[in-house]
Amino acid sequence: MAVKLLEYYKHDIEQLQLVPSGGGRFEVTVDDSLIFSKLAADRFPEYAEVKDAIEASIAG
Repeated sequence: MAVKLLEYYKHDIEQLQLVPSGGGRFEVTVDDSLIFSKLAADRFPEYAEVKDAIEASIAG
């Protein structure tokens, strides 16, 4: 997913940071705003929903 996001946003993204964590956590944030949490959703996100959430955050 990170590679696809980097390819899609290659001219717009300043930074993509992957932070290892434990406890089943997988979170996606944009400018310190949480846009997806695996713990809250009880599943991993699909690429399209992360991309859509990023688009909404940018437009927001």
